[in-house]
Amino acid sequence: MRHPQGLMEIACDESGSEGEKLVGGVTSVFAHAGVSFTREEASACVASLREMIRSPALEYKANHLLRRKNRWVLLWFLGPDGPLAGRARVQLVDKRRFLAARVRAEFGAVSGPLELYNDLLRARGPRGALDPLFPAILRAVTQWSGPVSIVHDQQLSLTDARIRQLKKLAPRLRSLTLVDSQHDARVQVADFLAGIARRVAEEELNGRPDREVIELLMPFVVGPGMWPGTWNA
Repeated sequence: MRHPQGLMEIACDESGSEGEKLVGGVTSVFAHAGVSFTREEASACVASLREMIRSPALEYKANHLLRRKNRWVLLWFLGPDGPLAGRARVQLVDKRRFLAARVRAEFGAVSGPLELYNDLLRARGPRGALDPLFPAILRAVTQWSGPVSIVHDQQLSLTDARIRQLKKLAPRLRSLTLVDSQHDARVQVADFLAGIARRVAEEELNGRPDREVIELLMPFVVGPGMWPGTWNA
């Protein structure tokens, strides 16, 4: 949503964040999504999803849309006639490839289990240096024109000091405000997109590509290619 003074306000959320633990964790892909919605538009989107899915859950998550019985809702949500068209971005990071690239930059080659390098780089570098969330936020700023204000789901790693550092590194980032996604429908919509994209990308990594959904996701995927092939931006 662009304010009259030209400030673009983006709501962001992530899926698959495990801090600097890039291998051996629960998820193999990190996703970061941003959407440009007013509060009213986002609330209407969430209300539409509730009407379609009819789950008694207090807060809807991506897994509600990914259930087989709700596939028609998923296709609408991502489709050209859905609420996201032209108003959303999502970045995808294969964590193992992300770590391997850092290892090659530091040591010239990868020799041995990545888990050992993960621990070594965490011990050697400044705190948070391996967390894909921070470069994702910096890239998110560049994906929208003009000065940008970000409303982001709460993250313990987004300390006041880290937010000041991000604003210094990205001069167009005017503000970064942390909110509870349960109380901001805009962040809930970003959470849906991030969660869906992560799950679909992980399924493809595991040899179970959902071509129909991948094709619908492709217009939203931005940033460096996650791996050669389907997801290259």
